[in-house]
This record gives sequence, structure tokens and C-alpha cells, in this order.
Amino acid sequence: MFRALADVLRRIGGAVATVVTLPFRAPARLFGGASASARGGRA
Repeated sequence: MFRALADVLRRIGGAVATVVTLPFRAPARLFGGASASARGGRA
């Protein structure tokens, strides 16, 4: 029973972590790509 409860908590934690990090990942990709292309254009 404890194993099932731990598994449920782990899944919930994973989902929460995904939802929390998503807003930060999108701008990082945008700015990362923009800075990379800017660097490539200047050099």
C-alpha cells in the first residue's frame, strides 16, 4: 500500500515539476535561439 501511495505522490510531483518549469523553458529557448543567431550573424 505504501508503495502505491509513493508512486502516486511521485507522479503528482513529476506533473507539478513539469507545469512549473514549462513557463521558464519556453523563454529560455526563445532567448537562447535569438542570442545564438545574433552571435552567428555578427561573427
